[in-house]
Parts: sequence; C-alpha cells; structure tokens
Amino acid sequence: MELRQIQYFIEVAKQEHVTEAALSLNVAQSAVSRQIFKLEEELGVNLFIREGRNVKLTPIGKMFLEHMEEAIHVIDNAKREVQEYLDPEKGVARIGFPTSMANYTMPTAISSFRKKYPQVKFELKQGSYYNLIESVIKGEIDMALLGPLPKNEKIKGDILFVEDIVALLPSDHPLANQSSLSLDQLREDSFVLFPPGFILREIIVDACFQSGFEPSVSFEGEDVDAIKGLVSAGLGITLLPEITLIDGIPRSTVKVPITKQRVTRTVGVIVSNERKILPTEKLFYEFLKDFFSMLGSFGK
Repeated sequence: MELRQIQYFIEVAKQEHVTEAALSLNVAQSAVSRQIFKLEEELGVNLFIREGRNVKLTPIGKMFLEHMEEAIHVIDNAKREVQEYLDPEKGVARIGFPTSMANYTMPTAISSFRKKYPQVKFELKQGSYYNLIESVIKGEIDMALLGPLPKNEKIKGDILFVEDIVALLPSDHPLANQSSLSLDQLREDSFVLFPPGFILREIIVDACFQSGFEPSVSFEGEDVDAIKGLVSAGLGITLLPEITLIDGIPRSTVKVPITKQRVTRTVGVIVSNERKILPTEKLFYEFLKDFFSMLGSFGK
C-alpha cells in the first residue's frame, strides 16, 4: 500500500467521482482509476460501488476511509513535528473558534502573537461549539477557543478568562434607560437567540430557567451580527457576551449589564488528549494563557 494510493482513495471518496478527483489531484483519470483498482486488489475488497460516473463508498470503504484519514493526519503531523523542532517559530498553528470570538478575541490574540513570532502561519477554522470539539478530537485542527470549556476525556484544556453576558435591548425598550437589570425583568420579552444546538443559546436558556422562566424566542440568527441586526430592528431582545459589543453598540440599541443573577461564560482553549502537542501549537497555547492572564477577566 502506497501513500499515493491512500491520497487518491481519500480524494475519490470526498468527490464521489473519479474524474473530479483526478482534476482536483491534477493527474490523469486513468492514473486514479488504476491506483484505486490496485488498492482494492491488494485489500481483497471493493471500496466503492460504481453508479454510472459516480462512486459511493461501500460499508467497508467507509471504515477504511476513517482509518486512512487518521493515518494521513499522523503522517502530516510527523512531517510538521520534524520541521517545527528545527524551528517552532516558523511552523503552522491550526486554530478553531466560534462566531462569537471572530471579531475581537481571536484577531486580538493572533495580532499580539505575531508581533513576537511573525513567521508563524495560521490556518483558521470558524465553526459551531460541538463541531470544533470534534475537529480537535479528529486532528483536523490543533486547538480551539471555546466557551464554556467542555468536559470530554479525549480533550484537555485551560480556562483563559471569564466574561459577562449582557442584555442588548432596542433603544425604545422600557428598561433601556436603566443602569443595570436582573434577568427576571426580561421574562415577558421576546428573545432573539441562536438556533438550537448552539452553546450560547444553551447558556442563555439555562440562565433563564434558573431565574424561573423559559424565554420566548421570536427570532433566531446563526451569527452574532444577524442577532444584533434583529434587535436593532426592534424584533426582540437578546443576551450576548460583552466582548461581542466591544467595537460598538448597534444602532437603535442599548447595552445593559445584568447585575442580579449575573450571567457569565467561561472561555478556554482545548487540545487533544490523545496526541502530543506540536512545538508551534505549544508556543501559541502557552502564549494564549499568558496573554489573557495579563488582560484579566472580561466584563469586570
């Protein structure tokens, strides 16, 4: 079994089409077909079901793909580890983060890091909370910034900071002129939240339950800017991490702190517990801990 065969197999599985895979690999279609045939002959099983010009993985093919993707990650990491041991300040860090950290938290941290280590390259992935955890476990990314820090035996991490979650209200809301409020005062309002499955929604709904009510959700948005826009249009109120408002409050809205029944989010960085952290990612990991330690907790 050759590395080239594995790479061709993974690309065909991804494209579900031999011609498309060949174009992506920049090789002849016949070369891809020949290597797939040799691989199946060596293994003694059919990895694909041919459906006209398209192909689909067989059940054994799906199992084989999972193992081969893991093998490629191991090979890629081995190459990176050799290069980074020679000079970790010229390596690559693959980082994941959710939408709520896209505008300030990640750019601020990376910008500060690059002043010290300008030759480190970054591969960034924005995604949902649970997808990012899975990406770290699978080795698709090296680490992820998440809030709250998840509990999973396959990952490990450190808390970086704690931030307040504040109310964002339309400027004509009855509570808009208050210097602070309690969560209970919002029990009759319509909420604009992330859809089910987003961790920020879970944090907010749980906080409302602890205050004795279930929030009435009138609208949903899949990113912070969409939620801000809906509140700005007067379609409801929301709760957001204060850091998402650091660059300014949307028009026709006001930010009001929640001082009674304070709502917070713990933000941390996670890595896999099942593989060794590489030199460049360790450099960035330790930098994050020091950087946020110096900044202190957000929202205080």
